[in-house]
Amino acid sequence: MLRGVEEHELPAMRRWRNHPRVRASSFTTHTITKAEHARWWATVKDDPARRVLIYEHRGAAAGVVSFSGLTPGGQSADWAFYLDVAGLEHSGELLAAWIGLERAAIEHAFGPLGLTTLRGEVLACNEPVRRLHRRFGFAEVAGYPLELAGLRREVVAVELTREKNP
Repeated sequence: MLRGVEEHELPAMRRWRNHPRVRASSFTTHTITKAEHARWWATVKDDPARRVLIYEHRGAAAGVVSFSGLTPGGQSADWAFYLDVAGLEHSGELLAAWIGLERAAIEHAFGPLGLTTLRGEVLACNEPVRRLHRRFGFAEVAGYPLELAGLRREVVAVELTREKNP
């Protein structure tokens, strides 16, 4: 299930985002400060082109899904996500939550958001997420190099259309 973010959840969201494995798989690799997170939230919370949602797994907040590039009547948007890796590993629910989050994000994109195309990007070295996206029907449509934290990394663009949604 996806739902709106409640203000009291912001510290947990930042903690999840700052988990070393989440940072290692992200385009922003440094530890995000409280002030930086507050500025980000102030920018995105009322932006009509963006939606930041909490993913609930088995009734508990367990991750964040964000959609960007939304426009009135728009047909496509980008998405990204991260999970509470530490908490979900502790409970043995990480894989189930990954699958549930992906399913919920796709349903939200093609349902309430009314999109026809959902796009994303993943580091080429992040094979588990690439496999997950392929499992849900995403096609790898492009690639490009990007410098992250002083290193050249390859990025893979993925795309899922409503027609190819399994």
